[in-house]
Amino acid sequence: MSVLAAFLLIPLSGTVVAAESLHPPFSGERALKHVRALVRLGPRPPGSTGIQQAREYIQRELRRSSIEVEEVTFVASTPRGSLSMTNLVAKIPGKSADIVVLAGHYDTLEPGRVPGFVGANDGGSSTGLLLELARVLAERKNELTIWVVFFDGEEALERWSPRDGLYGSRYLALRWKREGILACIRAFILLDMVGDRELGLRRELNSTPWLVDLVWEAARELGHSAHFVDEVTAIEDDHLPFAQAGVPAVDLIDFNYGPANRYWHTSADTPDKLSARSLHVVGEVVLEVVRRLEERAASK
Repeated sequence: MSVLAAFLLIPLSGTVVAAESLHPPFSGERALKHVRALVRLGPRPPGSTGIQQAREYIQRELRRSSIEVEEVTFVASTPRGSLSMTNLVAKIPGKSADIVVLAGHYDTLEPGRVPGFVGANDGGSSTGLLLELARVLAERKNELTIWVVFFDGEEALERWSPRDGLYGSRYLALRWKREGILACIRAFILLDMVGDRELGLRRELNSTPWLVDLVWEAARELGHSAHFVDEVTAIEDDHLPFAQAGVPAVDLIDFNYGPANRYWHTSADTPDKLSARSLHVVGEVVLEVVRRLEERAASK
């Protein structure tokens, strides 16, 4: 991803109210266990043995919950030539054909750019969190259909640009537009870098305002305003191709990883910098947002 704007402070108003959870128990510890398993595979850039092993791990864990998984393989045009990449789409049925997409990237930075990079937070945390969210959502009756998407090729292979990076999301947005699927998506929720022990997510300016408000209201009522702070930043990330196509989208990202963001894209991005508590907080908020989206759909 690429950061586009400095943080700005927004006044906070409202009262923290406890919200009742209607979902099977979500476990930040389980999510972190997935992250550690992925990190043990080493770097996971597109086309590598590591990402193939990560893909097999993701599919194996999803199938433990009897979730249908679709492989969406495509050939990306990159600065290094044509490269095969594979998105994974896990489909959890609901009463309605309307879709909520939960997404994140499972690739990591090319190790040649940063020796020793294993992507615990950047690539690992979102993948672990999505796996645990999928498990929980598969155990409940859903009003809306839930698709959990694992993107390949989020990272640039050489230098971030409109043509280098976001390969998987750019491809899938175009494909789903052709197939008429985008029109069925009621909300697209992207997770990225969500495991930092010092978690602080900011309102992302390229996201859909009403969906951002819905997330922050849910976080406030769950008592998590300390982690969903009222500051703003602008990020180029996997939500962009969908937002630009008219899909309501929000990017949940903590782009302040370590002092002055010093752990981002360095060999210091390791599991010891992460917290099961942070993953639990984000997971709990996402589940509450899904519930509110279901209520919103039912009222129309």
